[in-house]
Amino acid sequence: MPITNQQAAGHAYLRQLYADSYYPDHVVDKGRTILVRLCERIEAEQPPDLAALYLLTQAATEEFNLLEAEFEAGGSEIETVAREAIAEDFWFVASAYGFAGADVEALIATREW
Repeated sequence: MPITNQQAAGHAYLRQLYADSYYPDHVVDKGRTILVRLCERIEAEQPPDLAALYLLTQAATEEFNLLEAEFEAGGSEIETVAREAIAEDFWFVASAYGFAGADVEALIATREW
């Protein structure tokens, strides 16, 4: 299902990671897919409050946890730059859907990176 939120649809997810050859594009593509799928879930489920949003974002964060091994296999890792870029995009998604007051640490509370 295509994203209908114009802000979310037009956003360049994980731009910083694509710009740095340290991060394998094929793995970053998977991260971008996770974020796009998160937008689709938000649009489909329309979380009524932050608690419901956090359930969705934390599930997406767990998908990022699984990418760590793929980053490592590509000679990379989810380190400081990647952590910040991923967290920023989670906050961007929350804001784009009307949750500007979301706590970025709560959005990604299940992270292992």
